[in-house]
Amino acid sequence: MSELNIIKKKIQGRRIGNASRFPAIDNPLKQLSYIARENVEGLFLNYGRMLDKLPYTYQDDFDGPMEELEFDAVVLENDFLRAEIVVSLGGRLWALYDKIEKKELLLNNKQFLPGNLALRNAWFAGGVEFNIGQFGHDAQTCSPRFAATLTDDVLKCPVLRIYEFNRDRMTPFQIDFFLPDESKFLFVRPRIHNQTESVQPMYWWSNAAVPEIEDARLIVPAQEAYTAAYSEGQRLVELLSIPNGEGFDSTYTKNFPVAKDHFYKIPDDVRKYESYIQKDGYGFMHASTKLLKGRKLFVWGQGEGSHHWQRRLIAPDTPDYIEMQAGLAYSQMECIPMPPSTVWEWIEAYGPIHVQPEKIFGHWDTAVDSVTRELDRILPESTLDSLLKTTRSTMAEKYAKATFSGSGWGALERIITNKNFDPQLDFGTPGKEQEEWLMLLEKGQMNDSAPESFMVQDQWFELLKNANHNWKTLYHLALNYYRRNDMERALDCIDKSLRFQQNEWNLHALAYFRFETGRYEEAAALFLQIMKMRNNDLSLAKTCTKHLLAMKKYQNVLDSFVFLDPKVAESPRLQMNHATALAYLGYLDEAEKILLKDGGMEIWDVREGEFSTSEIYIYIQQEKAKRNGFTLEAEDVDVPYALDLRMHKPAKRNKK
Repeated sequence: MSELNIIKKKIQGRRIGNASRFPAIDNPLKQLSYIARENVEGLFLNYGRMLDKLPYTYQDDFDGPMEELEFDAVVLENDFLRAEIVVSLGGRLWALYDKIEKKELLLNNKQFLPGNLALRNAWFAGGVEFNIGQFGHDAQTCSPRFAATLTDDVLKCPVLRIYEFNRDRMTPFQIDFFLPDESKFLFVRPRIHNQTESVQPMYWWSNAAVPEIEDARLIVPAQEAYTAAYSEGQRLVELLSIPNGEGFDSTYTKNFPVAKDHFYKIPDDVRKYESYIQKDGYGFMHASTKLLKGRKLFVWGQGEGSHHWQRRLIAPDTPDYIEMQAGLAYSQMECIPMPPSTVWEWIEAYGPIHVQPEKIFGHWDTAVDSVTRELDRILPESTLDSLLKTTRSTMAEKYAKATFSGSGWGALERIITNKNFDPQLDFGTPGKEQEEWLMLLEKGQMNDSAPESFMVQDQWFELLKNANHNWKTLYHLALNYYRRNDMERALDCIDKSLRFQQNEWNLHALAYFRFETGRYEEAAALFLQIMKMRNNDLSLAKTCTKHLLAMKKYQNVLDSFVFLDPKVAESPRLQMNHATALAYLGYLDEAEKILLKDGGMEIWDVREGEFSTSEIYIYIQQEKAKRNGFTLEAEDVDVPYALDLRMHKPAKRNKK
């Protein structure tokens, strides 16, 4: 019999501290645009891209020691599979265990090790992550989502519902997990509702981490894949043939020398699936109904920097991994237009597959045909289509009271729209983060206390424009103008806000605006002033010193360490920024000593794709060489493993 049990998941890891109190105005990906090279017609390249991370704040405090952590989780189990879903962490499908073969189908990470890969910074590897709204790893990937339990009226099996309100697109969504009694597949039923009266750029990718196996082959029913290569600050998108369009057989994941994405162009009339088959014919299968048309492979590659990147995200006894993903669009370089008053829903299936190995590890067409035939036998496409249809009323539209709470944004949206959209979802009532917005809605004003949250949606923008103004409403209004790329009005509102009251928040916004407009002297002075006002704010110190470095205000970085709280200054990221400033001011030995402390600094919140740790080390060695009268080429510098996170660089020596 299928069972559902609520548990406490206990695991060793690094705790994520409180989120920043300041809005995430900047976006490190805003300069990254995608340009069509050839044969990419029909893609919505760059559509839906946002140039900031509003209305969110950063989750960037995870520098602490390893400790035992506890998360709310739910286990779905029958005679064949055991699925573990962690409610506290975005509803992540943490693990899926094949009880017959006694094998993990997904990467079951044995530690919780956040890294800087998500929209709000903190992200972790393993299982299946469900991403909605805008490009990148989800803003809620390390936050609780609502969870409810119910029973399907026809299947008679328990259902776990994970749901929330997406603030980027103002859309409620839900993910219903169910595992029928005799099923060898876990079924996942997402549903997105554009309840607005406008077209919304929509993004969805289900991201499965799977153990990487030597000589295993990825099978997907496609002959072509979109790829993107960096060129002069842009990414050039092109369509390559598979399996040999890369100059090697790209269906064997160990063949990739560096980190790479492949987005497969599965024909419209072909089944949508992706599988990873081992030498003995056993493998992992992810299949879906046709709405989820995109499929992706991500590999870390065999370079030393890539190896270091993934090993810092997973426990020592956890295997290397790849990512197999599925999305609404062909690629992750795009959103697709979702019409107003529209519901999109589909079924995903996760489980094992067995095929004859001699048919897999030869000709590509034979391999695809063999996997497709076996999938059609064990899980016909008609079964998924039927499940999608029958569970609409018996599951997806069935009300269930929340067992675990998420955010108050869905409840607030129901109040401002005066619509009980998605009545099957229990959004509860607004909480502390929503209080000042309720006051704005009901009284046309806000109090003078520090902001608890931020809003950039159109209906709140209109209310802010017509509010009884004080420093806070004008501050929020400035952020809204900034979101709409109206810097003139943003600056005007901040100036007016400062006339009412000068504080850390409006000075913080002004500093960013000065930075964006190239007024670096003023921006640098403001960043220093804010850090003095909140010298024990780790997140603020990280972002301020980062921008000081971007402006080459190295002395200002050193000046900040005079007044920063020692506990903040000891953070690895702050020490890294300190070392960088020292190096560029000529204090090479002092900088190198910081970087090489304890065998090499491990900076946990270095951004994916950021090479600052290796770049500053190479710079130090080159400058020291100059002082000794000779030239040292960058490729000849032996970067310590702890500082090497260069995902684009092939391996040069044995991994550690």
